[in-house]
Amino acid sequence: MALVYQPVMQLSGILVSLLGWVLSCLTTYLPQWKNLNLELNELEIWTMGLWQACVVQEEGGMQCKDFDSFLALPPELRISRILMFFSNGSGLLGLLLSGFGLDCLKIGERQQEQKKRLLLFGGMLFWISGITAIVPVSWVAHSTVQEFWDENIPDIVPRWDFGEALFVGWLAGFCLILGGSLLNCTICSTEVHPSSVHYAVAGQQDQRQRSETETRP
Repeated sequence: MALVYQPVMQLSGILVSLLGWVLSCLTTYLPQWKNLNLELNELEIWTMGLWQACVVQEEGGMQCKDFDSFLALPPELRISRILMFFSNGSGLLGLLLSGFGLDCLKIGERQQEQKKRLLLFGGMLFWISGITAIVPVSWVAHSTVQEFWDENIPDIVPRWDFGEALFVGWLAGFCLILGGSLLNCTICSTEVHPSSVHYAVAGQQDQRQRSETETRP
């Protein structure tokens, strides 16, 4: 049972982590971290991401402009760039390490301890990647809420709102943490090594041969 259960758990963890990593990369480059809808001109919607600001018009489509300077960005956007890069890098490294540690991979079948360590390191990297993806989107969401309810800003001034990229980033972090947890659960569970199964089958065959020789006249 364990021989069937563990590969399924490992593949599930890899696939969920891969989905989280793709969503994390997508979150990094999406320009919809913040949305701004102007009441005076409802036909335009302004969006802001980590790299550029865009305006969406019903007739003219989307027009974007890259930020001129990294230092001119707000602190939450500057640090979010760094954290999202770190999240994408650690997630990619986790995919590589855990991929070589899968039981269904024929490479290194006799080195089970090393494959377990690769899965463990891969799962930990997925946790780190998920946390570093959740932190920046949560920070930007927190600053957006503070600015939205700031009493010092006049009511006539437009306020930024949550963008779609924040929800994609939260989902990416959840998938990465879940995938890493599934991989580490397979390590903590009891394992049946192929060598032990081979010795058990060989022992049963020897016992059968002995019983057959004893029953012969």
